[in-house]
Amino acid sequence: MFVPIGDDNPLKSIGFQYVTVALILINVLVFVVEGAGGGADAAFVSSFALVPQELFQVHVLGGPAPFSADSLAVPERATLFSYMFFHGDIMHLIGNMLFLWVFGDNVEDALGHARYLVFYLACGVAAGLMHAVMLPDSQDALIGASGAVSGVIAAYLMLHPRVGVWVLALKFIPLKISAAWVLGLWIVFQVAMVVVPVSGDPGPTAWWAHIGGLIAGAMLMPVMRRPGVPLFGR
Repeated sequence: MFVPIGDDNPLKSIGFQYVTVALILINVLVFVVEGAGGGADAAFVSSFALVPQELFQVHVLGGPAPFSADSLAVPERATLFSYMFFHGDIMHLIGNMLFLWVFGDNVEDALGHARYLVFYLACGVAAGLMHAVMLPDSQDALIGASGAVSGVIAAYLMLHPRVGVWVLALKFIPLKISAAWVLGLWIVFQVAMVVVPVSGDPGPTAWWAHIGGLIAGAMLMPVMRRPGVPLFGR
């Protein structure tokens, strides 16, 4: 697969992508705090992660929440928001933030700052719900911004399919190809992984969350964009 590192797509309506940068900084800060507060401890992560079985049946994994009333534990419904700001390791964080940095600014440009923030969070919630609905008995903790970022990817593809995107092929060969190819192949891969899984074990990647974010982004972009912003590069 390709690793995006930049695009030739200047901003048109906003001076700077404040929300995109703020989201990246928040994710990085949470990752630092996560590590400082015991991020390797499963109980710490699970208090903020989305666990499908717990979302539908509170505390089903063992009675009380893993922390006391004055702890950092959050209500199960709130994990639909909190899960998207935690990451499993540094590569998980870097991968999501790189996609957000390359593609988020132009989506923010098309929506405006406030609506972009609502769009991002809505895509993240939709991704979490899709994951939970498709895997309702799962006790695995879902964390990461990839669901919300998937919504940003869908929106960017609807806005700028012909824009040139700089990518690293095979991890070190720089190439410039259209967004339609870069993001289109990425989307096809996500769909393929849920239609034809490699094995019975779904692995650590939440493919259904990616699909949920993509669907939400594609549905929200046409109705949330600024008046006069064209779709599909027209």
